[in-house]
Amino acid sequence: MTQLSSSKEEFIEIFGAREHNLKNLDLRIPRNKLVVITGLSGSGKSSLAFDTIYAEGQRRYMESFSAYARSFLGGLERPEVDKINGLSPVIAIEQKTTSRNPRSTVGTVTEIYDFMRLLFARAGIAYSYKTGKKMIRQTEDQIVELLFSNFAGKKLYVLAPVVKGRKGHYRELFEQVRKMGFSKIRVDGVVMDLVPKMQVDRYKIHDIEIVIDRIIADEEDRFRISQSLKSALQHGKGVMMIRDEEGEIHHFSKYLMDPETGLSYDEPAPNTFSFNSPYGACPKCNGLGHIDEIRKENIIPDPKLSITRGGIAPLGEYRDIWIFKKIDAILKHYKCSISTPIEKLPEKVVDILLHGDKVEVAVDSVKHPGTKWHTTFEGIINFLEKYQEGSSDKIRDWVQEFTTTQVCPECDGYRLKKESLHIKIDDTHIGQLAQMDIRSLGEWFENLEDRLDDKQKIIAEEVLKEIKKRIGFLLDIGLNYLTLDRPLRTLSGGEAQRIRLATQIGTQLVGVLYILDEPSIGLHQRDNAKLIQALQSLRDLGNSVIVVEHDKDMMLASDYVLDLGPGAGRHGGHVVAAGSPKEILELNGVTANYLNGSLGMKIPEKRRKGKGKSIKLSGAGGNNLKNVNLEVPLGTLTCVTGVSGSGKSTLIHETLYPILNQKFYRSKKDPMPYEKVSGLEALDKVIEVDQSPIGRTPRSNPATYTGVFSDIRTLFTELPEAKIRGYKPGRFSFNVKGGRCEDCEGAGMKLIEMDFLPDVHIPCETCKGKRYNRETLEVRFKGKSISDVLDMTVEQAVEFFENQPKILRKIKTLNDVGLGYITLGQHATTLSGGEAQRVKLATELSKKDTGKTFYILDEPTTGLHFQDIELLMLVVNRLVDKGNTVLIIEHNLDIVKMADYIIDLGLEGGNLGGNIIIQDTPEKVAKHPKSHTGKFLKLELEA
Repeated sequence: MTQLSSSKEEFIEIFGAREHNLKNLDLRIPRNKLVVITGLSGSGKSSLAFDTIYAEGQRRYMESFSAYARSFLGGLERPEVDKINGLSPVIAIEQKTTSRNPRSTVGTVTEIYDFMRLLFARAGIAYSYKTGKKMIRQTEDQIVELLFSNFAGKKLYVLAPVVKGRKGHYRELFEQVRKMGFSKIRVDGVVMDLVPKMQVDRYKIHDIEIVIDRIIADEEDRFRISQSLKSALQHGKGVMMIRDEEGEIHHFSKYLMDPETGLSYDEPAPNTFSFNSPYGACPKCNGLGHIDEIRKENIIPDPKLSITRGGIAPLGEYRDIWIFKKIDAILKHYKCSISTPIEKLPEKVVDILLHGDKVEVAVDSVKHPGTKWHTTFEGIINFLEKYQEGSSDKIRDWVQEFTTTQVCPECDGYRLKKESLHIKIDDTHIGQLAQMDIRSLGEWFENLEDRLDDKQKIIAEEVLKEIKKRIGFLLDIGLNYLTLDRPLRTLSGGEAQRIRLATQIGTQLVGVLYILDEPSIGLHQRDNAKLIQALQSLRDLGNSVIVVEHDKDMMLASDYVLDLGPGAGRHGGHVVAAGSPKEILELNGVTANYLNGSLGMKIPEKRRKGKGKSIKLSGAGGNNLKNVNLEVPLGTLTCVTGVSGSGKSTLIHETLYPILNQKFYRSKKDPMPYEKVSGLEALDKVIEVDQSPIGRTPRSNPATYTGVFSDIRTLFTELPEAKIRGYKPGRFSFNVKGGRCEDCEGAGMKLIEMDFLPDVHIPCETCKGKRYNRETLEVRFKGKSISDVLDMTVEQAVEFFENQPKILRKIKTLNDVGLGYITLGQHATTLSGGEAQRVKLATELSKKDTGKTFYILDEPTTGLHFQDIELLMLVVNRLVDKGNTVLIIEHNLDIVKMADYIIDLGLEGGNLGGNIIIQDTPEKVAKHPKSHTGKFLKLELEA
């Protein structure tokens, strides 16, 4: 039968797309191809890919459910589009899907750890955590044969353990055993007769065994002995003991047991190795691998201070309240003063203040002055620990200020209980495998079959195939430096997206439309080729792949490029160019000119030498860093580069930044290990601009974050109409009662909980999304209400507030960093990581600087088009020209080649990284033979 094909089957046809800023687009996107949608930030890429194509695909999927199922889900709103033909089932792999759950790890989300749990449960070998010897299990017949071979002709006691190492009087147990017909019991090593009302000391720890039988190991009594052993195993729940003539105890078990000590383990199951299950999780840290400890140094940061002057940090300076009265009474009891510096108080007294004491002291009653009452002091640390759990978020956050996170001392960060960590394969437990990077893990599993016995090989065959396949996918997309125990919330948007991509490749689905949002984020140029190959393999399976991307290599490797623009926001939403990469290169658009080299970032004619001073950090050894020595020249634009996982974040975010933060802001967060640091006296503040959200609720927005909304509210308060009505600034706030819409409490949206689907926000029916009540909206400035101002784009607001210098300065900086297309009141939850970072950068730029500020930027090019990067670099260079230091962690060569100084880490990621390859100018780095960055930088500098 000949299969007919039509244009509809070869293309996704979109008619009349008007979502957000899209200008009634009609277009055709080829199916079963790798398609890149590009364009300026805010030009409509996400509106087309996610808010139109993906949203319509989801809506159609929901409509395929039964009416009964849809009644639980509710209807999804149809996107603003007339018609879409040729749409396949859609899977979106976005950046915003990263879980904030600390229990979600790389291992759990890729299912590698789940298969490893199965492998260890079925093929693992158990060892005693007391003696280190291999655990054994025996059948009833084996135990009988061992008895006759080891104790032939000897008098023996057959014992069934019922209590092991527990307190209690056990009156009911003794009575129950007596009623079963047993006459003797062994308590704490002593055999005694069972008598009515028998009990033991309830406050002592006891071992209790039922004396099942007294036997002589003679073949003639084999049947009786066999029955006695069976009874012992039944009452001992699979465990029994034999006491010989010399009084020595011998242990036997149907389950895993240490024959020397009698230690037994439950039969291993997959949940034995799960840190999310009570059967496997470490009891000390509940499977998190770390604990929050309240330390003396956190409570008493400066021992030179007295208690009255705030020496005990959680209490602050002296006030006339009960706790200070208690402390004063305790100190007087020990003949000390509350005004004495803490370092001069006796160690015993300080210990009582921290940990409490049972000594009773007389204290003035707060409610009844002049009377006396007796109390015991709880201790500051005990008091804080009580509020660590089960209190309000505000109190928990306050207690968090005095805690230090450290590796759990009981499981050493492996998250599992000790029994689970003593079940091994090839002398390695599952926790050690979870802490290996993916490359090392792949090598460990590669020839594992050769190191297994015949039984293990049969059990492990199918499981190993699944594990190796999934590890292979992660290696293929450049994530060889991650570890399975890495929490998902610590991954960048690009890393989380690539992990999901690896999972999708593993499913081997066909005929699906995949939509990805900048998967190249955080990826070094060397690994970019692997990502492109992964996307091409998805396409070659018979799928359509649409990628929203700015990466040059990705565009040139694609089958079809769709360029949106020409501008951002209201100036965007048009198709500027569409065609194969070859066709695009021949055009004259902004994107085409950057791709063909007509436009590009200019290399500075002269590199800045800086102020002659530098920050020097010696012996940094956190995570995979190999005791490196870092030098950052002040007054320069410095780039930190290196392949993914080479140690950039550990060096800057987890070592250098916490050091500076402690110096300038007395931060409680400790840096990663280092030896010494110098040169900090030349700075007066540090500002880190990362990609974390500017807020987690729709109430947060660029206007509130930058502080410009306070100035706007003040402006509205000074209007004649507001003065007549007596309105204060709070009237124009959507966060307090008075002027806001009380139906949605000023959110403009209402939250609809969707049970097992993500919650949905819908516009408030009362205020129609305006946030305010009618009276507040009647106050207008230049014909616009406060709600109208929040709906303005930054670009419109610059024109609107041109005669308001205080407001204009803050809004103009948002425009300068390429955010002219976002609205002032845009919900923080709708901003991408790159947009949130630029809002933060604009906020810092609008403040007055001293020329001694140290800025740290983490991949600021995320989500930026070539032209936007140029705008960003104008702003960054403006900061450096004022004498400030800007340090950027970046892979984008357009930024790297403009730097004055480069710090390149490598050689590889994970355990093979952690070294500084070279610290020098871009020209010197380009010539370094071992630098991966240098090889690509050389091509850029020569272009």
